[in-house]
Amino acid sequence: MSRPEHLAPPDIFYNEDEARKYTCNSRIIEIQTKMCERALELLLLPENESCLLLDIGCGSGLSGEVLEEHGHTWIGIDISRAMLDIAKKREVEGDVILSDMGQGLPFRAGQFDGVVSISALQWLCNLDNSKHGLRKRLDVFFSSLFACLRNGARAVFQFYPENDDQLNLLESAACKAGFSGGRMIDFPNSKKARKVFLVLMTGGVTTVPVDSLAQQSRCTVGKNMKNKNGKKDPLRGTRRDWIMKKKDRFRNKNKEVKADSKYTGRKRSRF
Repeated sequence: MSRPEHLAPPDIFYNEDEARKYTCNSRIIEIQTKMCERALELLLLPENESCLLLDIGCGSGLSGEVLEEHGHTWIGIDISRAMLDIAKKREVEGDVILSDMGQGLPFRAGQFDGVVSISALQWLCNLDNSKHGLRKRLDVFFSSLFACLRNGARAVFQFYPENDDQLNLLESAACKAGFSGGRMIDFPNSKKARKVFLVLMTGGVTTVPVDSLAQQSRCTVGKNMKNKNGKKDPLRGTRRDWIMKKKDRFRNKNKEVKADSKYTGRKRSRF
């Protein structure tokens, strides 16, 4: 199957019909939620503190809902007017802005505590206009991204690189703009579960490996993550702790939650 970015520019591909199908697809919602939660883990935000986050390629606000559930305020940008129209109809809490990330981010310096982006970065390499230059788009995007982040903040991109050359090009452009960090790959040996993240930092000690191809699983990748004080990320904790906190948040919102048991959060055997 052809990659969506090869079929049409994002503002044309995500028309009213495609935007509606995307937002109503239960599988897409599930994947979007999991990827945004993973991106939040990699941001290493202060615990129990509300932050202002930027969602790049926010679409209809699926990722924004995850940010809201974690107590954060967010602003989203997207190039698809149809997607943003659905976000407004869904009455998302974040502010959404029609903008092409390849033309730069229209925000003041040091405005955001972090950035998340789910399944959008590969569209940055889409050149639908003969006047567009790839390297110029990359330089404008990453330099404006660096400027709008406060010192020490992170930006986490989950995306689907077309090949290693494209991934290397994105990393090189981010490094040129002043970022440190690099790629992280969850489940690198699985074709179905494999997910690529680009974790960028504006300052401080780099705790993310430049290439995580040697990492064998999501859990293995997460063990080396530390917060700014050099301690293990409190958001990770044990799997049971994380699940119990999430269930408590849902209960406080009067959402239906399965009853706790001795099996809650227990790691299943692979065999």
